[in-house]
Amino acid sequence: MIKAVLFDLDGTLAHTAPDLGHALNRQRVARGLSPLPLEIIRTEASAGARGLLGLGFNIKPGDTDYDAMRAEFLDFYEERLCHDTALFPGVMELLEELDTRGLPWGIVTNKPARFTIPLLQELGLSNRTACIVSGGDTAHSKPYPDPLLKASGAMAIAPAECIYLGDDMRDVQASLAAGMEPVIAKYGYLGSVSAPEFWGAKYLIDRPEELLSYL
Repeated sequence: MIKAVLFDLDGTLAHTAPDLGHALNRQRVARGLSPLPLEIIRTEASAGARGLLGLGFNIKPGDTDYDAMRAEFLDFYEERLCHDTALFPGVMELLEELDTRGLPWGIVTNKPARFTIPLLQELGLSNRTACIVSGGDTAHSKPYPDPLLKASGAMAIAPAECIYLGDDMRDVQASLAAGMEPVIAKYGYLGSVSAPEFWGAKYLIDRPEELLSYL
């Protein structure tokens, strides 16, 4: 029996790709490169700075310029954190129904608290959640189970009684490692690793409100 619902943030609750993409394209234009279209940026948005810098500049952690590029990207993103970001259609209705049913819900994201907390305030969600676990709040981030276990502990609800909705393969891996039921948000970003049907989750949804059928 499900007693709580946990959500990923980027690509699951909120469509953050436009503002993440703006930061990346600002870097590209400054270096004489053309902006990338949102359709391309969207696929890497859930992977954060690492994924987007890899997409935009073909660099990775450990490369000579990576740390400086990452710091610049994050500064640019912070300047325009919630300009074009919005909840996905149906998300607010889903959260309201969870509140009506008395089911606590929380957010578990690899996004650092520096961005998570003000973004959730802008979206009007920060005072409604049962818990918020950001990147850096645990020793290991997803795909490790640590953030999900911290969230279930904060709610005092067993992991087996929680659903975790996410849009990235790491979300499924973290859910299974934590002993939670993963659900894939097919309306989200999904990445480019493989088709979500092969990630190991039994349940996939095309719209946020479909989650209610599993509660």
